[in-house]
Amino acid sequence: MIEGLVTTIIPVFNRARLLEEAVASVLAQTYRPIEILIIDDGSTDDTPRVADRLAAEHPDVVRVIHQPNRGVGAAREAGRLAARGEFIQHLDSDDILLPQKFEKMVAALREHPECGVAYGRTRHRDVNGNPIACDWKPVLAGEETILPHFLRARMWDTVTPLYRASVIAQAGAWTTLRLEEDWEYDCRIGALGTRLVFIDKELAEVRIQPDRLSMGTSRDAHRLRDRAAAELLILGHARRAGITNETLEMQHFARALFLLARQCGAVGLANESRRLFEASREMSPDRLQYRIYAAFARVAGWRAAGQVSRFIDALRLR
Repeated sequence: MIEGLVTTIIPVFNRARLLEEAVASVLAQTYRPIEILIIDDGSTDDTPRVADRLAAEHPDVVRVIHQPNRGVGAAREAGRLAARGEFIQHLDSDDILLPQKFEKMVAALREHPECGVAYGRTRHRDVNGNPIACDWKPVLAGEETILPHFLRARMWDTVTPLYRASVIAQAGAWTTLRLEEDWEYDCRIGALGTRLVFIDKELAEVRIQPDRLSMGTSRDAHRLRDRAAAELLILGHARRAGITNETLEMQHFARALFLLARQCGAVGLANESRRLFEASREMSPDRLQYRIYAAFARVAGWRAAGQVSRFIDALRLR
């Protein structure tokens, strides 16, 4: 570990133009020293050539790791193992940092040695650069811990926080999940009791792309399998953190698990559906809807139960 160094880990797959802009935003930081790790996750377009050119242009700052396509979690893990910084920044290739991010966040972590993560505000833009409201995330501003708040959702974006490398080391290896792996990882950090420091300033920008991994369908079995695995891990992290079933955040998460159980069942993921349902019911055992759903699943099967539930949910939305 190099004291004071901020390592930025950028996983990328087939996003040559956006990669250049992401790297430029790191190079424009008012803080030094920095290093940039580009993890080319098996790109099949011009991205590998662009990544190598960036490393040749900035040999003291940029390094490139080329690997077969394994997904974003595995790419971030490759970056974690290669990082040399005292601080770690995760940056998706379609997002950018604002110039003072490292300066403000390193200063905050220096001022608060008891804290392991700094975070600020993040703005959002659509593919055309127009500002958009991020109304799918609850507001996170000033909270001092990750849990229990993150049981409502991942309440910041990948680009938002800056981590101490010591916290990343405690959290350990990333999973190979391709969805919600970042939410799971942050909740794992939360289970360590990690303290947060907040900077009330916009310091990063998320640009919503049409091919963003999180923008998918709830009928995709591969996506749902990864989501089920991630959210069961998140539940374990919450329990290790001492979050009780009675808290509002845990009850919210129980409802989310029940919904995901129904979605998994509808696409034939019977094992995932059963495990999610049982976890949700354990958190709210006395609800009549659980008893009715369990009885129907025993008779008709988890897939039929999920399909009927999806049909009823669709009717409610009309």
